[in-house]
Order: sequence, then structure tokens, then C-alpha cells
Amino acid sequence: MKDALIQHVEAAVCRLLEDAGDGDGPPACDLDRPRQKEHGDFACNVALVLGKRLSRPPREIATALVDRLGDAGGSLERAEVAGPGFINFWLAKDSWGGVLRAIIAAQPEYGRSQVGAGRRIQVEFVSANPTGPLSTGHGRQAVLGDCIASLLEATGWEVTREYYFNNGGRQMRILGESLRARYLEALGRAAPPPPPDTEASAPEWTSVEGLPVEFPGEGYRGEYLFDLARMLLEENGEALVEEPGEGVFREVAEREIFREIRKTLDRIGVVFDEYFNERSLYDDGKLDEVLEELRQQDLVYDAEDAVWLRATALGLDRDRVLVKRTGEPTYLLPDIAYHREKFRRGFDLVVDVLGADHIEQFPFVRAAVARLGCDPERLGLVMHQFVTLTRGGEKVKQSTRRANFVTVDELVDEVGEDVFRFFMIERRADGHLDFDVDLATDRSWKKNPAYYVQYAHARTHGIERKARDNGLTMPTADGFDPSRLELSEELALVKKLAAFPEMIERAAGTREPHHVAYYLRELAGLWNPYVQDGVRHRVLSDDAGLTGARLGLTLAVRAVLGNGLRILGLAAPEEM
Repeated sequence: MKDALIQHVEAAVCRLLEDAGDGDGPPACDLDRPRQKEHGDFACNVALVLGKRLSRPPREIATALVDRLGDAGGSLERAEVAGPGFINFWLAKDSWGGVLRAIIAAQPEYGRSQVGAGRRIQVEFVSANPTGPLSTGHGRQAVLGDCIASLLEATGWEVTREYYFNNGGRQMRILGESLRARYLEALGRAAPPPPPDTEASAPEWTSVEGLPVEFPGEGYRGEYLFDLARMLLEENGEALVEEPGEGVFREVAEREIFREIRKTLDRIGVVFDEYFNERSLYDDGKLDEVLEELRQQDLVYDAEDAVWLRATALGLDRDRVLVKRTGEPTYLLPDIAYHREKFRRGFDLVVDVLGADHIEQFPFVRAAVARLGCDPERLGLVMHQFVTLTRGGEKVKQSTRRANFVTVDELVDEVGEDVFRFFMIERRADGHLDFDVDLATDRSWKKNPAYYVQYAHARTHGIERKARDNGLTMPTADGFDPSRLELSEELALVKKLAAFPEMIERAAGTREPHHVAYYLRELAGLWNPYVQDGVRHRVLSDDAGLTGARLGLTLAVRAVLGNGLRILGLAAPEEM
């Protein structure tokens, strides 16, 4: 329908240019959906584009185009010139009937497209260090990345969901030291301080049954480490007391914590295609390769017993350390090597989904991989802000390092998987998310936005059950007359349904899945009141033609709600 109108507009533009003696061809014409319904069904700015080219006032050009457009083959009710030269279009009422037929014919495929067909994209997200349970910030990123991937799949892309298993570097060593300290604490022994050549800060002292227990100053203090220490004690007794260094403790902590991370992700419906192990970059010599390539380009230098990236030569504000004086790489070096490997694997595009605390790193990675032969325009970023939990209007205080934070599992236990996902995705990623736990735990479909959308879907099945009780079946695409839908509320629903495919393409293109949540709430906001008013909008009646048309509308609403819910990873229930 939109494409047909674009063709009519383009034909009118061509006639206008021909009359003006302009043979350069028409500019691209596109139609936008105005935010205010009084501005029509679509709006076009092509007259503004042509104004300078033809040296004529845009309003004059817009008026000439409207005159040439006519009724656009009977599909156009009217077109009006607005503002400095916009053209607003109102489609004829009869032209909307085909929307319902198209939705019912396509059903699960409605809204899907092939705009990304033949192209491969990698979406990397979560990638949390296996140093503890997933926080609510990780949970937001998990849902965000998964929904972005689903949107891309809906538009034809071949998508790889990838988790960068970040198990190298200083944080993992500190994790191992922390578990060793807890293991010795469980035995009533004091843990020795870290070796003097490490960069751990001065240890803190606590007391267990009067015995001093030395603990890494930046160590992890979560209850999960006590659980792991007790497990080691049950399995090994005192056999690990003389174990040199943190090695075995690090391996156990990494394995067990990551096992729990995967269980959490499975629980909220996030499944990865690939897990890329950071340690492989060390073991396969990729870090040394990157250092050497950058050094050959005079982008690496030695100073202050460390190895530096000459980032100022790449247009950035300062140089950055790649390898510390201890010989340990900073996060930047493996990140650069990892991104080079992404492009070597043949992806057309790669997208990093990162929290705001990692945003400072991205420009350095992007600039470095560009000098390693990778096209920086093929590396995209989706940045999300932090999550704040509120209860009773008060902010819940959290501290990740000291592990007095609410985990994903704890929050899901309280609100459920579907509500968790909906609340995590319904706001723009680059805005802070205020997760209202009281609202999320409210079981009322009228208050809880996740249930509001799901209940709208369930109601379509309730209508079908009543229809079957009355000996009726849901119509096929050609088995009803859409023109019987004459109420303004019905036309508003059809117009909203028609906007679904365009919204999906836009949300996929901008990597903004919150648009899907907004859309579903708006559609449910039209459908629930429509169904609620059983007098004015009674679906089943003695009028067979009207009943068939409203059952067709019901089926179309169900298809679109279901398709949107599935993209967000939520259930589409048949009853609630």
C-alpha cells in the first residue's frame, strides 16, 4: 500500500520534471508516518528537495504535485500541502482492507523481510567476566543483544550471537586469590599475601574465630565464593593448602561461575551460537601478532616499563597502555586482537553491545583495528546505560564488587522471565533504566505493561473459543469482507497493524528493539479497550458479515501481537 503510493508520487514528480524541462531524473521519494493523525496517513518532503533544484517555492511545487497526483488510482482520499511544502496524504478507507487479508495470509511471516538477505552479522553481548553471578546490568544487556539479534533475523540477516568468554587478565587472578583465601578461611587458616610482583592493593584483614585471615584488597566478597570454598573443602579436604599460587582456585572458580552464568542465560531465553575464549588469543599468539603489526606501523612504543599504543597518532586524545610493567596485557590489547579475528571470520558487520562503563574503550579498539586492515564502518556499537532498581519509590543500593547486589536470578525469581525481559527492553538503551520492582510484581494486566500486551493476545484466543462455541470458525484471508469494519476504532487498529513491517525494519536498522515494545503497548492500547466495550464493538453478533469482518480483525491483531512478542522473546499466551 505504501509502495503503491510512492510509485504514484514518483510518477507525478516525473511528469512535473518533464514539464519543467529537467532531465536529471527524479529524487528518491519516501513517505513517513506523521506522529499526529491530523497530518494524514503519510507525509512526503519531496517538494522541499526539489525547491532549490527547480528554483521554485516548495509550496508551489507541492501544489503542482497534488494536482498531478489525482486520486492515485482510487487509493487516495485526499492530499494536502502543509507548512513550507510538505504533502500530507489520506488513503481511501477501502484501500485498508487489503492489510487484513495480507496479515492473515502471512501470519507468522507478517513483518518479516529480506532486506538483510545474503549478509552475515555478528552480535556480541553480555561477555561478562566469569567472576560472579550476572547483575541486573548484565541482564539488560543480555535481553538487549538477544532482541537486536532477533530483529536482524526477522529482516533476513544471517546472525551469530556471540559471548566473549573474558577469562584472561588481572581480574581472573584476583578471583583465584579470593577463592583461595576463602578456602583457607574455611579451614581456619590465614591466607598468605599475594606475591610482591603483582599489582594487588594492600590486603585487608578480617577475623575468623580469632585467627587473622588475609584477603586481597580488591578481592571478590560474594557469598558464592563461600559456597565454592565449601565445595573444594568437601572434595579435597586440606589437600590444596600447599597449592602454589591461585591457579587451581582460578580454574575451579571460572568453571563453576560460568556454569551458573549459562544457566541464568538459558533461564531468560538467551542462547549463544558461539563462545569465544579470550585465552585462545594468548595461547595462539594473536596478542604478539597484533603488537608486532602495530609496532611496524610505529603505533607501539615502550615507556615507563610498559608498552603503549600511540593512540594520539590515530586521532585520539591520549596514548594508552597495552602491556603493563608486570607483563600483563591491559583489556585493550586482547580486545583489539579479538576484533581483528571477528573480521577475519568473514562477517559483513559486527555489533558490540556494551555497557556505559565500557564506552571509553571502544574508540581505541575501532581506531586500532582500522590500522590492521579492518573497515571501521563495519564495526557498530550499541551502548546501554545502567539499571536502577526501586522498591516503594526508594532506590535499592547495590555494589558489584562487594556482591551486595541483586542478581538476575533473584530478580527473575521475583518477577518472572517474561516481565523481566519486557521491562529490560521497553526503554531506550542509551537511557538509564528505572526498574520498578513493585510494578513488575503487580499481577494486574491493567497495570503491568508486560501482562497488558500478553493479555491482549490471550483475548484474541478467548474470542475464537467463543466463536467455536457458537459454531463459527476464524476466516481465511479471502473469507470475509473488510469493508464491513466502519468504526473509527477499527480503522485505527488496521492502520496500526499496517505499520508493523515498517517498524520492524526501522528497529532492526537502528538496532533499537525498544520500538517493538512501544508498538506492542500501543497496539494493545487500541485492542483492549475495543474488546472491553462489548456493546459498541461486539465481535459476535447476528450480523454474519460484520461478525466475519471482526473475526478477521481479531485474527490479524493476534498475528501481529504474537510476532512482536516472539521478537522480544516473550510468550504469546492463549489464556491468562
